[in-house]
Amino acid sequence: SSIRILISCLRALSPWEEISVMDERNTPMRTYQVCNVMEANQNNWLRTRHISREGAQRVYIEIKFTLRDCNSLPGVPGTCKETFNMYYYESNNANLWFIKESQYVKIDTIAADESFTQVDVGDRVMKLNTEVRDISNLSKKGFYLAFQDLGACIALVSVRVFYKKCSLTVRNLAQFPDTITGGETALVEVHGLCVNASEEFEVPKMYCSADGGWLVPIGRCVCKPGFEENKDFCQPCRPGTYKASATDAYCNKCPAHSSSPQEQAVECTCEKGFYRAEADPRAMACTRPPSAPENPISTVNETCVTLEWSPPRDTGGRGDITYSIHCRKCSGEGRKCAPCGSSVHYIPRQYGLSSTTVQVTDLQPDSNYSFTVESQNGVSDLSPTPRGTVAVNVTTSQTVSVVLKERRSKDSVTLAWQGPERPNGVIVEYEVIYYEKREQNYTVLKTRSNMMTVEGLKPGTTYVFRVRARTDGGYGSYGGEIELETSHEGKRSVNCSAEMTPSFTSIPPSLPCAKQDPDEEKMQFQHGRVKLPGSRTYIHPHTYEDPNQAVRDFAKEIDAANIRIERVIGAGEFGEVCSGRLRVQAKREIYVAIKSLKAGYSDKQRRDFLSEASIMGQFDHPNIIRLEGVVTRCKPVMIITEFMENGSLDTFLKKHDGQFTVIQLVGMLRGIASGMKYLSDMSYVHRDLAARNILVNSNLVCKVSDFGLSRVLEDDPEAAYTTRGGKIPIRWTAPEAIAYRKFTSASDVWSYGIVMWEVISYGERPYWEMSNQDVIKAIEEGYRLPAPMDCPVVLHQLMLDCWEKGRSDRPKFGQIVTILDKLIRNPASLRELANSSAWSVGGALRCGTVSMLGSEASVNSVDEWLEAIKMGQYMENFSSSGYISLESIRYISIR
Repeated sequence: SSIRILISCLRALSPWEEISVMDERNTPMRTYQVCNVMEANQNNWLRTRHISREGAQRVYIEIKFTLRDCNSLPGVPGTCKETFNMYYYESNNANLWFIKESQYVKIDTIAADESFTQVDVGDRVMKLNTEVRDISNLSKKGFYLAFQDLGACIALVSVRVFYKKCSLTVRNLAQFPDTITGGETALVEVHGLCVNASEEFEVPKMYCSADGGWLVPIGRCVCKPGFEENKDFCQPCRPGTYKASATDAYCNKCPAHSSSPQEQAVECTCEKGFYRAEADPRAMACTRPPSAPENPISTVNETCVTLEWSPPRDTGGRGDITYSIHCRKCSGEGRKCAPCGSSVHYIPRQYGLSSTTVQVTDLQPDSNYSFTVESQNGVSDLSPTPRGTVAVNVTTSQTVSVVLKERRSKDSVTLAWQGPERPNGVIVEYEVIYYEKREQNYTVLKTRSNMMTVEGLKPGTTYVFRVRARTDGGYGSYGGEIELETSHEGKRSVNCSAEMTPSFTSIPPSLPCAKQDPDEEKMQFQHGRVKLPGSRTYIHPHTYEDPNQAVRDFAKEIDAANIRIERVIGAGEFGEVCSGRLRVQAKREIYVAIKSLKAGYSDKQRRDFLSEASIMGQFDHPNIIRLEGVVTRCKPVMIITEFMENGSLDTFLKKHDGQFTVIQLVGMLRGIASGMKYLSDMSYVHRDLAARNILVNSNLVCKVSDFGLSRVLEDDPEAAYTTRGGKIPIRWTAPEAIAYRKFTSASDVWSYGIVMWEVISYGERPYWEMSNQDVIKAIEEGYRLPAPMDCPVVLHQLMLDCWEKGRSDRPKFGQIVTILDKLIRNPASLRELANSSAWSVGGALRCGTVSMLGSEASVNSVDEWLEAIKMGQYMENFSSSGYISLESIRYISIR
């Protein structure tokens, strides 16, 4: 911007003269001239009026002038000049008539780039010079300019004073006004104002540079809801479109089942019969309540009912379907019904079910109930129409009596019974369960007849028998137990009878029958007493006629589209093991491990592969690997489990050898024991407990895994038990399991003792390089693993307790958990180390195949002992060190 100025004489007698001349276009032009070159000591001043700076801190002065070459003036003295000076004086006073020379501040001495001569004037060649100077950091209201001539022949043609500014502009929907630049090189920060129908998203600002240019904008404004950006302004959304959020760039077309008839819509109105929940995003289509659930099925189990149904055919366009159960008890011929009340319980809950199954417990026997299954979604509460429901009528089991008669010999018992008087449906089969009273290992027999002979019993032994019936409605409960003793050698059998009252319950249908006749089946169950109906017991997948039903009962089917495989982390018997992510509700992802079934599998391989999921799905414990679900409806077939970041326990311990405190190791052992207690309480025998089958997560929580099924002992003494889940080395297996295939929770306790030894030794191989045959022989002779290095006495004693030869002498897992809890609460009990004495020799050297000092009864000298442990080459070393008697060996320490 320019500032107009008027040039006036400093005083009337000044040699500067105001002269009007014509330029080359014959336009009048006023100049101020001075040319007193013939006289020495010139000091001629020309001053402007007061110039307002109008807020500028830096102004520019452009002067145009002509100057006569001194050489072109004949006879001039040597004082002739070809320059002049320019000054300024800041002042708030606009009416100063006198300013001292000393008060002026010099701007610069001005010299001409081009000078002229008399000849030039005759030819009218005016050599005009233009110079620009600036003044910075002005602060007062204005200033005066002055020009000093010291003896030059000069004509001042024009003086223009101006400043620079950044011009008004609109950037990112923010308007920035005209802004005067700062002084020197300073930047001026300018905040923009949002244009019409817009609002600040991030404070808009720009910097005005010293040369009058805008620098890169920062921040921005956004159009308000109902408006969209159009270059430098916001325009309203057209009908049929909307914009719900200011952060959305443009208006969007109305989603399905909605419309916007007016401009500036911030959301679209739902059509009649469709709704939008408060939490629904405005971009979501309007939806409606779901239709009723379909295909309801009820399964009666005594006074419990399991209800199952299919999802509604019409979900209303939503995925947040939930279900609620309403129960009414009906009585009398008129079927008068009333709410069931709080005495009835629902598993997992009555309202807000996400799955299509629920168990209703604590119903009254021999009663009629009506259940209503209601489907609802996120907009059901907004609809005035009734919700979709489906009704299921159920009759709980009747109580009947069964008379049990028996005939026994020294090795068999023949049972006969009368069927129930009023069976709840057609009787399909009977189930007889029996076990040796003192052993508590039970066997289940099935028959379609009301008579059965149980063979292969021990003479003179007391057995417990129980019977129940199964109808189309399910199994009844076991009646009161009857104890029968088989005859001794040579004794006659005795007849007796007892009355039992089983009621009908439900278990998986169509169990296979075989054994003594085509209608009978015999199956060996796990260690522990028979569990009464209502308690949670592990169900073997092989008891299902259709293995796929077991998978459906215990494993959740996962949509393969929700699984993202990231990398291969291992390989199993059936295929690769990968890690990846599983998308669950609300688009949240969790890390998972993915076992896949390799291509070209047979039906048997598929059943075997999924049987592990059928087992795992029955468990719910923080120290048991968690099954997330399975993929069976597309290929490849997959089992999805939680992901354990630190992998198997044995590998993890070897990698971090010596890095944990004893308390941390005991904590790991406590977690494993807790998981095994849970399995034992469910009557599940693991049969493959080893550190390699324990997985560790990022929080050092240990979880039991690998739930393979059958194991077969091969004839080769070097072989292991072959299993669908891998091989079980002999060195982890209890003696009775090796000799008689008797797998029980007690044999799992033996294996747990080996796991303890692995943990304390940081993944050392049990029995080191001993062969399997040597391990079997040594254990039979009484050899037990010595304490690992730095193993507390109490922990090694617990290991030895787990390795008692008699199964009944070993602790239960519940007792092990209690012992470890006490050790954790009392760390001082872990200070005494088992290998701080001579017993550490056997544990530390780890190279014998016999019991080191424990076998000294079979050796008579130190030399014989060294030969026995295959260290005969060190005889001279021991002798020279003073160890010449077996007694002296006892005081050798590994330290």
